[in-house]
Amino acid sequence: MSGQTSGQPSPENLYATAGIEVEPLTEWIGADIKGVDLSQTMDEAVFEAIHEAWLRHLILRFRGQNLSDADLVRFSRMFGELDTYMHPNPVEDDPFPEIFIVSNITEDGKPIGQLGADAVPWHTDMSYLEIPPKMSTLYGLEVTDEGGETGFLSMYHAYESLDGDLRQKIDGELLKQDDGHVADGSLRPELDPDDYADVTTSPGPLHPIVRTHPETGRKCLYLGKRNFAYIPGYSFEESESILDTLWAHAVREESAWFNVWKPGDFLMWDNRCTMHSRLSFSKTARRIHHRTQVKDTLRPC
Repeated sequence: MSGQTSGQPSPENLYATAGIEVEPLTEWIGADIKGVDLSQTMDEAVFEAIHEAWLRHLILRFRGQNLSDADLVRFSRMFGELDTYMHPNPVEDDPFPEIFIVSNITEDGKPIGQLGADAVPWHTDMSYLEIPPKMSTLYGLEVTDEGGETGFLSMYHAYESLDGDLRQKIDGELLKQDDGHVADGSLRPELDPDDYADVTTSPGPLHPIVRTHPETGRKCLYLGKRNFAYIPGYSFEESESILDTLWAHAVREESAWFNVWKPGDFLMWDNRCTMHSRLSFSKTARRIHHRTQVKDTLRPC
């Protein structure tokens, strides 16, 4: 939970004061938020209630939204400074460089966004940075009739349900997060393959396998992405064995929740304590999502 102390209003009172409804989606993760139009400016009480619900439920879904790019940026910016460097198609005088387009559509022979129609494996966004982002959002403009569902996992639950001996073994260990490969496993073209030939010596930031959430104080697994990861101090074979066990436990189907997209769905998730994935969909279907990403100010610890 989000660390409520004596004298603070309960979450239920916060929600009631703000005039919103919070309906949990599963026991471990997710909540629907009702009674909020994100295209409108909001007062502090509503923002505080949404922030509390986000920390408590890790991912929030707002259905039936009608957001302009300006609305999306304005609301996202309430949680902190937004990333701009990962814009896929930078154009001169772009009014919204904070928006990342996720789409399989091509226009004039060029993709309008990134990630295509293939499945995207479980991961935490940008774990290869020294300071990964704290929040990501995704807004569905055009969605598929079938496929393309986005899945989420609570890494609090993954840690808390872990076997006690393994939990003790990894507590305090670091994990090298690969900074050289993209989602399909290929090396970024600007990098030297020789630098990444050996995962035990290749570049990448070190983050704790078990991190403590800076706002809730709860511990969670922080695995980033599976391929090309390595636990320093162990042989490659030992590291792979530990990581295989951790991943098999973390991504169990019964622990996951998948959003079946409807037009106007807006999702926001806590990148510090979740993982997410996407199922594939037909390459002939149209799908356009707009995404923002909120920077963090603290390294994982």
